[in-house]
Amino acid sequence: MKFRLLVVDDEKNIREGLAAALEMDGHEVVTAADGAEGWKRFEKGDIDLVITDLRMAGMSGEEFQRKIGAESPGLPVIILTGHGTVENAVAAMRNGAYDFLTKPVNLDHLSMLVKRALQNQELALKHKNLQAELEKKNQFKTMIGSSAPMRGVFDTISRAAPSRASILITGESGVGKELVADAIHELSSRKEKPLVKVHCAAIPDTLIESELFGHEKGAFTGALSRRRGRFELAHEGTLFLDEIGEIDQNIQIKLLRVLQEKKFERIGGEETLELDVRIVAATNKDLKAEIEKGNFREDLYFRLNVVNIHIPPLRERKDDLPLLLSAFLREFAAENGKIVEGFDEKARSVMYSYDWPGNVRELRNCVESAVVMAKDSVITEADLPPTIRTKSDEGWIRIPLGSTMEESERIIIRDTLGFLKGNKTKTADVLNIGRKTLHRRLAEWEEMTEKREAEERAAE
Repeated sequence: MKFRLLVVDDEKNIREGLAAALEMDGHEVVTAADGAEGWKRFEKGDIDLVITDLRMAGMSGEEFQRKIGAESPGLPVIILTGHGTVENAVAAMRNGAYDFLTKPVNLDHLSMLVKRALQNQELALKHKNLQAELEKKNQFKTMIGSSAPMRGVFDTISRAAPSRASILITGESGVGKELVADAIHELSSRKEKPLVKVHCAAIPDTLIESELFGHEKGAFTGALSRRRGRFELAHEGTLFLDEIGEIDQNIQIKLLRVLQEKKFERIGGEETLELDVRIVAATNKDLKAEIEKGNFREDLYFRLNVVNIHIPPLRERKDDLPLLLSAFLREFAAENGKIVEGFDEKARSVMYSYDWPGNVRELRNCVESAVVMAKDSVITEADLPPTIRTKSDEGWIRIPLGSTMEESERIIIRDTLGFLKGNKTKTADVLNIGRKTLHRRLAEWEEMTEKREAEERAAE
């Protein structure tokens, strides 16, 4: 890697001599005759290390170094000083300078010092990038998956979360829509403010208005005191409206007004309250079909669906099964105080061939039950819930549109192996491939799974 260095000194011979010596070491060097010129060059960017004289007319080296420290903390600055100003150089180091050299400069010592400073800078940058990568993984620590569909979901969350836009999360029951809402809030600028959740389907129609908007004392029978609604509690934060398709038309109208005007009144109140809330809604219904039936307002749909995040069902992302199984197994083994190390081949095959109509929620419950029922350290087919063991297979293999040839091959082999209860010889015969080829493919995918699981554990 070629580094760019900035040399600042008001003595031309020293400046050009240092530049020539550093260029011989393989560095790219730019120069400046004083602090002001040096600062202008530094502001253009792409400087990896600065060497500056301490005493210069106008902006001193000390002042120059302080400005660099404020603009780019950690960037190495080497101070050049005469014998009479060593104390000043030491003071500059206390203010963040990397080191200092006295004039006349020993070029070999300077070369060594520059090399060491750049190595430290490079290590610090690698560490920073590693931390950023770990933080990026941890952003979705509650969401498990590395399949192509889930990578698309993570990408959409990352781009949409920092905005103010309303988000509609769609998908079947049990896919993890609430976890998506959690991730959106955590990645937004509102993460220090409240995330208030409303499960619309669980609140009776007669109470939903009061739950959302609050009420004043005496507003209706039983209103014995003022109550703040969920909108008010979520001020400056995020309001998650789960199963939004369940609210009736009257509440839809009031909700639309709040989203449009960003203000509301409590039931029975006269005070208009200003509102700053980010709306995230979720539904397992087809809201476009509900609009056609007259059950959901089209204008409210467009207000909510500024950004859509669709969570695919588990049957369309079975590549995520190994990671999910591993995570749930660790969780429930620890919770139940049992040593359970994994699933045998038949148990895995049964679980891979099952379609999981209840999605991740059903899978989680299945693993919890299997851990509780397991007699040994490895879960067998007999430990699985009866509904999973006895579920008849339809004989179909589903390959999501957009899958690569490699992903399609993995799905075909995996599901055929599951359908044949883990019998590799029959699987190879049915697919008309060699047994060695089948074993090699399975070994490669097992290695990939172990690598992903290790990465997931490292990110926790």
